[in-house]
Amino acid sequence: MKANRALNMELRRLVEARLQQTLRGIEDTLNQIIANQETTVKELKEDLKSLEPSFNILLQKWSLEILYTLFLKTATGFGELKKILGVNSRTLSDKLKTLKHHGYIERDVNTGPPLRVNYRLTPKGKNIVLLALPLLYYSSQP
Repeated sequence: MKANRALNMELRRLVEARLQQTLRGIEDTLNQIIANQETTVKELKEDLKSLEPSFNILLQKWSLEILYTLFLKTATGFGELKKILGVNSRTLSDKLKTLKHHGYIERDVNTGPPLRVNYRLTPKGKNIVLLALPLLYYSSQP
């Protein structure tokens, strides 16, 4: 048990160090963009407005949970997702359709028999999971 705690603390320290490095890189990049471009407030508002649909989808209940489950489980069937998440069928179906429509997941149908449907992340979905991790991690800190 003690070795497990030490491993968890070491993993946490490594993750935090990498996240800090990533955040510094993002901040430096944004500062360079700002320094090299002249952007009006109106243009900035338009850019931010264009991002709203993506944020709305990802911030809806179950969206990130589904994406993280698929990240950890790779290709996963509907029934297994339902069991892991503890969500009702209709909600899960609706969320999967939305995530597929926006290119975060792919739906693979194996006609069988038996008919089997698996869901997996697209590269875009994988990147969203990896980018959201620091946000979720830091937002959970006291």
